[in-house]
Amino acid sequence: MPDKPGIYKYFDKTDTIIYIGKAKNLKKRVSSYFSKKKFDNRKTEILVSKIFKIEYTLVNTELDALLLENSLIKEYQPKYNVNLKDDKSFPLIKITNEQFPRVFSMRNPVKDGSEYFGPYSSPRIMNIVLDLAKLLYPVRSCNLPLTTKGILSGKFKICLDYQIGKCRGPCENYETEDEYKESVKNIKHIFRGNLTPVKNHLKKLMLGAAKELKFEDAELFKNKLKSLDEFQARTMVVSHKINNIDVFNISTTEQLAFVNYLKISNGMIIQTQTIEYRKVLNEKDSEILLMAIAEMRLRYNSNAKEIILPIETDLKVDDVKLTIPKSGDKLKLLQISMANLLHYKKEKLEQYDKLDPEHRINRLMNQMKEDLRLSSQPRYIECFDNSNIQGNYPVSACVVFKDGKASKKDYRIFNIKTVQGPDDFATMQEVISRRYKRLTEEKSSLPDLLIIDGGKGQLSSVIEELKKINLYGKFQIIGIAKRLEEIYYPDDSIPVYIDKKSETLKIIQQIRDEAHRFGISKYRNRHKKALVQTELIQIKGIGEETAEILLKNFKSIKNIKLQTLDTLTNIIGKHKSKILIEYFKNK
Repeated sequence: MPDKPGIYKYFDKTDTIIYIGKAKNLKKRVSSYFSKKKFDNRKTEILVSKIFKIEYTLVNTELDALLLENSLIKEYQPKYNVNLKDDKSFPLIKITNEQFPRVFSMRNPVKDGSEYFGPYSSPRIMNIVLDLAKLLYPVRSCNLPLTTKGILSGKFKICLDYQIGKCRGPCENYETEDEYKESVKNIKHIFRGNLTPVKNHLKKLMLGAAKELKFEDAELFKNKLKSLDEFQARTMVVSHKINNIDVFNISTTEQLAFVNYLKISNGMIIQTQTIEYRKVLNEKDSEILLMAIAEMRLRYNSNAKEIILPIETDLKVDDVKLTIPKSGDKLKLLQISMANLLHYKKEKLEQYDKLDPEHRINRLMNQMKEDLRLSSQPRYIECFDNSNIQGNYPVSACVVFKDGKASKKDYRIFNIKTVQGPDDFATMQEVISRRYKRLTEEKSSLPDLLIIDGGKGQLSSVIEELKKINLYGKFQIIGIAKRLEEIYYPDDSIPVYIDKKSETLKIIQQIRDEAHRFGISKYRNRHKKALVQTELIQIKGIGEETAEILLKNFKSIKNIKLQTLDTLTNIIGKHKSKILIEYFKNK
């Protein structure tokens, strides 16, 4: 194969195209598929195993390769190429290729010599621009085959549009062909976002009308100028120094990629759109960005001389500057793009979650796996929290989350048996040993992830105990410190900080808070029960066993006081019942 830029096509045994790729050096790129002993992912390995035939096409530049790859992927839709999820047509504005062109909206363009503007991300935005253009420069909406010869011969008659001011009557030569073409030229300026020539033209007409004492016409042009200013005020102005720039930003999940595009003209954002790709071979962000650049520049017929990107790519284009801004107006453009991107991504993911709950679980588990640097999805999580006051009545709570949701039937509470005084590390070691020895003996499933509520100290004590019972390494473990939400890992003293807005951190906080809530509630119950039991055993003739029987049956001192002698006799006997009734009577 040649050391030149081009595209390559892989075929399987049935002569079906299964993959299309681009390369600035075909020989190096294609040979890389067959020289690797280990691939980045299983799907790439499967792809290579199915390649039966290779074809390639040479092009002049890397950009040509990118554009050709994009068009071929859309035509053949190979199984192993990233898939653009764009099954809807977007509205366009069409200016017909006629002597007196018409201007109207449509969706599916045809190659008839007409000029198209857009696509627009929504019909509402398109109609705002179209209505403004027609307000400033009324053009015909009829389908008459207007020609100069036909107009001069009196073949056509004006219609209602002329009477209500929506057309200037070119059909009866009330508006000349040159005047009509000047209007269409200015309409094109509006669609391109270039409002300065339009303003200058309207000012010239206004001053000319005023000079000729046509004050009603001058007022009309003045109002049109005002409408243009109001439209420009509604349009997002970035900086008048920035002109003819394309902006791209990207945000991905494990299976999906979202790319936002902004088209900047004369300091204004005149087009914006977010597109979605479905990954196939775990494509890198830079690879998907290149696909999006080719797609959007073709779709919007962009010839921008500068492209703003968030990351480095391999693309080299003559006469086009690729910029990764660090500050200033261009960085603000990237931030605007990202804000639009994240909003679109959030809406899409929520939509998918509602349609397919399993999709949400998979997405959330993959996100946690990535954010927490885990080797597998944390489908089954356990978290422990200790509760005591000055070492009295200590308990430890174990809460269980499965697929990101609390599994309350699996919650457990441990009354601490071997630890005296407030020793959090020793308490954690006791419950860890009891919990996982029992799970092992019962041959029950161990968690995918253990979360310890605490920093380095608590995590180290747990690891020490797991090593003693030969379970260290059997599951993943992290610690979370409350103060700054630092995440600690075994054998690493430096914590990791997760994005405060991420779903991963919200889930971890929810698990930790649930462990704290559950532990505190059980601690309070035990404390309360202990206090009540202490009062009962202080009564001469009532021991611990009797106190426990009473509490089990009547729950509280208040309820015990309300019982009759016969009721108490049935529970603890006549002698002890008389002692209780006498005690409460005297009290």
